Amino acid sequence: QVQLVESGGGLVQAGGSLRLSCAASGGTFSSYAMGWFRQAPGKEREFVAAIRWSGGNTYYADSVKGRFTISRDNAKNMVALQMNSLKPEDTAVYYCAAKYSIVMRTRPDDYDYWGQGTQVTVSA
Repeated sequence: QVQLVESGGGLVQAGGSLRLSCAASGGTFSSYAMGWFRQAPGKEREFVAAIRWSGGNTYYADSVKGRFTISRDNAKNMVALQMNSLKPEDTAVYYCAAKYSIVMRTRPDDYDYWGQGTQVTVSA
């Protein structure tokens, strides 16, 4: 059983930056592909970014490509999401997720474990 705890959310003005972190425990972190998802009010949960178990490959949603960067530190059991040039449409609850796989996944249903989420609000 893997436990995930996100942190780093908050309120920021458009054009600003935030860094989200996700701390993992209870499993062999390096065996898991990791992903970030987000869910805005009234909308479905959507894929944001994913990173392979080794950290050597990453994948991004088109809406965040060039602005967000996912990274991981397997020695610290942590994955991060650096968010730059934030827009009001990035406002959502952001979730960290883990999948026991060497392959990156983009669908929420593919992930086995989820954090509780952290709120990101971007004001215009």
